[in-house]
Formats: sequence, C-alpha cells, structure tokens
Amino acid sequence: MENSSLSAADGLVFKRKIRRASSAFFFVSGFGYATWASRIPSLQQQLNLNEAELGAVLFALPLGLLLTMPLTAKLLARHSNNKIMMWGAIFFNLVLCLPGFTNTIWQLVVVLLCFGSSRNLLNISMNAHSVGVQKFYTKSIMTTFHGIWSLAGFAGAGIGYLMVSNNITPAYHLPAAGIALTLVSIYFYPKTLLQQPIQEQRKPMFSLPDQSVLKYALICFACMACENIMYDWSIIYFEKTTLSLSSVAITAFVIYMISMTMGRLIGDKIVNAFGIVNILKYSGLLIFVGLLVSVVFPVNYVIFIGFAFVGVGVSCIVPLVFSLAGRNNTNSGLAVASISTVGYLGFLVVPPLVGFLAQLTSLRWAFGVFSLLGLLIFFMSLKIKEKEA
Repeated sequence: MENSSLSAADGLVFKRKIRRASSAFFFVSGFGYATWASRIPSLQQQLNLNEAELGAVLFALPLGLLLTMPLTAKLLARHSNNKIMMWGAIFFNLVLCLPGFTNTIWQLVVVLLCFGSSRNLLNISMNAHSVGVQKFYTKSIMTTFHGIWSLAGFAGAGIGYLMVSNNITPAYHLPAAGIALTLVSIYFYPKTLLQQPIQEQRKPMFSLPDQSVLKYALICFACMACENIMYDWSIIYFEKTTLSLSSVAITAFVIYMISMTMGRLIGDKIVNAFGIVNILKYSGLLIFVGLLVSVVFPVNYVIFIGFAFVGVGVSCIVPLVFSLAGRNNTNSGLAVASISTVGYLGFLVVPPLVGFLAQLTSLRWAFGVFSLLGLLIFFMSLKIKEKEA
C-alpha cells in the first residue's frame, strides 16, 4: 500500500490498516518463536540430547541469525521492507514446520541455522516497517508492537501447553502452527506500508558502543541474555529440577510470559510514578532474586514465583535503556544501534553457555551463576546520573 494524498477520514482508515498489518507480523514472530521454545524439551527427548549437546545445537540458531545479517542489510537497501518482511515471514513459518521431523543432531542443526536466518530476516524488516508506520502517528506506538509480540508469545506457549498435555508430537504441532502463521502473513501483506528501500551506509556492519553508552549496553546485554535463557531453558530447568511432568513445566514458562507481558503493558504508568532509573534498578533486583530463589528453593510454587519475578524484571529494561541512550546522545540512532549490537550478543550467545555450564555442573548451578546478570543490571543502573534520566 502506497502513501498518497488522503482525506482525514481516509487517512485514519489508512493508518489503522497499516498499523494492524504491522501488528500482525509482530504476532507471527512472537507466536512462532514461543511455539518453537515450548517444544524444545520434546525435541531434546526425541533426539536423546544431554544438556551440552542441546546447548551446542541451540547455538546453531544465533549462528544462522548472525550469518544472515549482511544479507538482510543488502536486501533492505534494494527492496521495500514490507516485501522482505513477507518473504522473511514465509521462510520463518516454513522452517518452523521442520524440527519435529528431524532424526539426527545434524538435521536439527541445519534446521536451526535456517530458523535463525529466517528470524533475522523477519525481525529486522518488521522493525524497519514499524518505524515507517510510527511516522504516521504523533504519539508513540512502538511499545504496542512489542507488547503484541509478548502477547503472541504467551499464546504460543499456552497452545504448546495444550499440545504437550494431549501428547501431540512436534511433528504435528509445529507444521500446524507454521501453516496457520503463513496464512496470517499472506492475508495482512497487502495492507502493509510500501516504503522506499533503506539506503546503504558506509559503516561497519556491527557498531560497538563508546564510553558514553557502555553502561546502557551492558544493561541491555544482561537483560536480553536473561530473557533468552528463560525462552530456551526455563521449561527444561523446571522439569529436571522438580521432576515434574512436561505439562507442569510448561506452566512455569507460561507464568513467565504472562508476567513479562503484563510488565510491558503497565510499564509506562509505573515509570511515570517511580522514574526510569529506579525501575531499572528494581528490575535488575527482580531478575536476581527471581533466579536465585528458583535455585535455592527448587519447589514448584517457589519457582513459579521466581519466574514471575524474572518476567516482570526483563519486561521494560530494553525500551527504557533505548529511551535514555537516545535522550543523552547527539546521534541517538548510532547509540541505539550500538546498544542493540551488544544486547543481541547477550540474547544469542549466553543461553548456549547455560548448556555447557550445566553439563559441567548442573542446571541449578548454571541458573545460579547467571542470576548475577540481574546484579550487573542493578550496579550499572547506579552509574546513571540523575541528569541523564
């Protein structure tokens, strides 16, 4: 859909259509990723993987993502981001269908390499698309898109719970989700916003933060690492630590997703009441305490509460850090890009390390060690001066 001269009424309809379409692709991304995460324990059992082997296999997903970054940049420089978003969604959904059919470690590694590549293609293009949609609104709508991603993740986890409870194998569950999400993408694509391609800029592919934003980058790194640890390991941790059924273990993941989603939906009101720096400090402490009590007291309901603390803790940190960095740097775009690079590194690299550490010690020790990331957030928040906030 191209932007043109519109009446006030037609303009309102146009804005609503492109906003809904952009929201739909955030839903596709969140639902698809949570669907995959909900079946990791099933796939671990299906292939008889230990923690170290699972950690190595999971590393294929971020590797595929990283290897695709240069390609995604070139495609966005030559084509409208809504087209890349559509092809990324189709690729993402089709690859989502495949993990349940893998019979060997190497088959799953190849699938996850492709899954990471497709996720990179979809997520970068849909965020670029949402920036274009934002330009039609005077008030911020960006957090709403990410809230929809969280709601979709909760829905995907909830359906995953139902699939596991009813003994539906990944070979049936994942293709059904992939096909449904493909149909959603095809339906909403004509309503998306057609924009001019992003021009290539002559600069390094990965921009690292300078001293002025280093504390923000470390906060983002720690938060995104904790977030993906929960996606990849929370179900397995609960199942192995409490010796519970898979259906009960998925309940813990659902509680985490609910807490994170609610935190994002009410985050702005809480920030207005207590201030950004205080919320960052409290969030770091919630992450630390949530993971620590889950380790020290490995009882079902205590872990439920601990995971809820972690969900609330990670919910608002990244957007608040971006807000601070943009407010306190002349080139806000460069600052946010640098922080994103480091944050994404935590999101991708740290969760596989959990598997390796768990194999050397135990999952409880691994969760205990990485609970210190919450303290890193707390202490880096103390370095933010009052005038910066």
